[in-house]
Amino acid sequence: MGVPFDYVPERPEHIDVILNGLDRYNPETTTVFQDYVMQQCENQTYDCYANLALLKLYQFNPHLTRDETITNILTKSLTVFPSPDFSLCLSLLPSHILAPLSSSPATGDAPLAEAVQKLNILRNLLERADYEAFWETLNSDDLYADLYADVSGFEELMRVRIAVTVSQAVREVERGVLEGWLNLRGQEFEHFVGEVCGWSVEGSGVKVPLNKENEAKGTVVRENVKFNQFSRLIRRAYEQPA
Repeated sequence: MGVPFDYVPERPEHIDVILNGLDRYNPETTTVFQDYVMQQCENQTYDCYANLALLKLYQFNPHLTRDETITNILTKSLTVFPSPDFSLCLSLLPSHILAPLSSSPATGDAPLAEAVQKLNILRNLLERADYEAFWETLNSDDLYADLYADVSGFEELMRVRIAVTVSQAVREVERGVLEGWLNLRGQEFEHFVGEVCGWSVEGSGVKVPLNKENEAKGTVVRENVKFNQFSRLIRRAYEQPA
């Protein structure tokens, strides 16, 4: 029997039971899911499908919505980029929350709308691989610090994800560039690169070990076209239209 598509090894049994039964649509399970989101934040685990189930419950039961839980879910989804999880979560939020602030959302929605749009800015920077701007933006506003305050190890998790994407694309990178991408300098940079990533610092550059993603491979394209196909093409070129 294959592994279920939504399998998460750290998922508690009672959450799995809810997700695989009718109780996933029961408003009374909202508090259970909310507690689970906080557990993910504290334990550095992640369960996209449980979080999406909670956002779906919020859709059907807006009066049960907790802004803090929504921002925590979105912030956690950033830690697994470049997966589409952030976009999936956004798709379950009310449209007025996603509207630009200039469109004057309801007073009660303004803080959540601002938080969602700030997190979306971070998502866009990550998608563009503008990692240095990501860190600059993250440190530019105290609201960002509030948004990821509940997510244990957020900055470290982001550095790991950035390092993973870098390792899939390059074999060598300038130290100064990588310092900006990771927002680390000096001994902290060397420790992260050497101990966490397993890369080597050599002078002004950093070497990334060969892997199946960053290995350059030549591609040979062979066309198998028969002679009679050419002859038909040439004949049609000389045919006069009727």
